[in-house]
Amino acid sequence: MTIDILLVDDHPVVRSGLRAVLEASEDLRVVGEAATGEEAVVLAEHLRPAVVLCDLRLGEGMDGIAATAALRALAPAPAVLILTTFDRDAEILGAIEAGAAGYLLKDVAPAAIIDAIQRAARGDTVLAPELAARVIQGIRNPLPRLTAREHDVLRLLATGAGNREMAKSLFVSEATVKSHLVHIFSKLGVDSRSRAVHVARERGLLQP
Repeated sequence: MTIDILLVDDHPVVRSGLRAVLEASEDLRVVGEAATGEEAVVLAEHLRPAVVLCDLRLGEGMDGIAATAALRALAPAPAVLILTTFDRDAEILGAIEAGAAGYLLKDVAPAAIIDAIQRAARGDTVLAPELAARVIQGIRNPLPRLTAREHDVLRLLATGAGNREMAKSLFVSEATVKSHLVHIFSKLGVDSRSRAVHVARERGLLQP
């Protein structure tokens, strides 16, 4: 049986390379390509692929995790495999929670991608043992839930901004910034600005 695949990546060269790899396998057929999450959902609804191979970062708009959730809400829902260069815990766990059938890194061998697609089409979950262990760890020790404004403060903190600079940037008082910092420190279990940034990056709450 031929497995129909939709490729989702914002780099045309990557899509072209993947198409060449996949179509070398007799039972795989690329039926479409999308550069954005939004385009992927529209195409998937029309083309009804069995498997969507999707990057995590898709430029502006919907990212791979949001696209996965939207794709899995379709009827019939395709299996979604994330293929990316990013392996932070927050992103792996987020993809699985959104309904992804698996999470692969772009440095895997072509044969591993083909095998993953075949397994996903059968309804299997595809995760390398080391990634599976991190997903389990993430479920046991969930990420702290920061508010949108706390995320804003954290991002500014990572740039080295002081309280006054953050207050000016966010149009709030310095007292409000200090309050947000107290909450961030508490949620991350840290007692310093540098430690907050380090832990946030380590746990995938900040972009590298």
